[in-house]
Amino acid sequence: MSSASLGVAPRILIVRLSALGDVIHGVPVACALRDAFPQATIGWVVEGRTAELLEAHPAIDHVIRAPRGWLKSPRAVLALRRELRSHRFDVAVDLQCLTKSAIAAKVSGAPRRIGKAGSDGRELSKLFHNELVPVGGEHVIDHYLELLAPLGITAPRVHFDLPERASDGLLAEQILHTDELPRGRFAVLNPGAGWSSKIWPPERYGELARRLLSDCGMPTLAVWGLPDEKPLAEVIVAASGGAARLAPPTSVLELGAVCRRAALFVGSDTGPMHLAVAVGTPTISLHGPSVADWCGAYGPENVRLQVRYEAGSAQERRKADDSAMREIDVDMVYAACQRLIESSDKRRCA
Repeated sequence: MSSASLGVAPRILIVRLSALGDVIHGVPVACALRDAFPQATIGWVVEGRTAELLEAHPAIDHVIRAPRGWLKSPRAVLALRRELRSHRFDVAVDLQCLTKSAIAAKVSGAPRRIGKAGSDGRELSKLFHNELVPVGGEHVIDHYLELLAPLGITAPRVHFDLPERASDGLLAEQILHTDELPRGRFAVLNPGAGWSSKIWPPERYGELARRLLSDCGMPTLAVWGLPDEKPLAEVIVAASGGAARLAPPTSVLELGAVCRRAALFVGSDTGPMHLAVAVGTPTISLHGPSVADWCGAYGPENVRLQVRYEAGSAQERRKADDSAMREIDVDMVYAACQRLIESSDKRRCA
């Protein structure tokens, strides 16, 4: 079936169930679909709180929430099947290509189910898809976008278009006012990560904060998400000699609003870093057990830093120590900050 046979108003389902960073990587797919098919109905099936990021997105008509562990419950599978089929999707595009995501695409009832060919179609996913696409792409975002080729979409413009709710913007402005952070002239530092092997030492963030303030006149905000990340942010503040402020707790959307108002963002390979990229904040990503070119800060205007890749299986890399991250020194990160600050200043003066 060709892209022409879809008509002008196809009903398309995106499948990317988790996690925050991976869902953000998939957002340009929704934007590309909307650009190509302005009258389409576009849905997205997703698990957990990440749905909040998608619900106000202008390219997405329906966000279908799948409960955690749904595949282990026949009742939950039937409920998800019923909801997905009510939308009468013509096409399902599975960005994740695991058994679970492929089953979600299958139970949607979409007659066309697009997945990845070869080793990129992991686990049993290829059994549930009927259109398999050989994909490449140096970065995961480009990799995802290549799945749209069967729909006639090739080399689309990459954009995110994440909206900002008024309430999130108001909270961000309150944080800037309380912590005396000048809009567009402060840095966001995010020390947390899902893997301990991805964490850059918080003392180094503190030293970076001191140098940004003393040399560039730029204060910093140490942000945190989960409660166990707060002590890392507190170490940054303590090590910064007063250069860094501790952020209050924020939701994903609130953090996005804070990042929009920042001059730059520094963090490892984790959801908040990809969020900063998506809202247009100049971003520096730090890498040890993940490949910088594959999942680092997207785009030529951002900086990806990696000295050594901690090779091995995902499980081995998750359990590794932080030695690969420690090979990134403060001088390297500070030089990258200077580069982004200078580029931003030149754009403002142009």
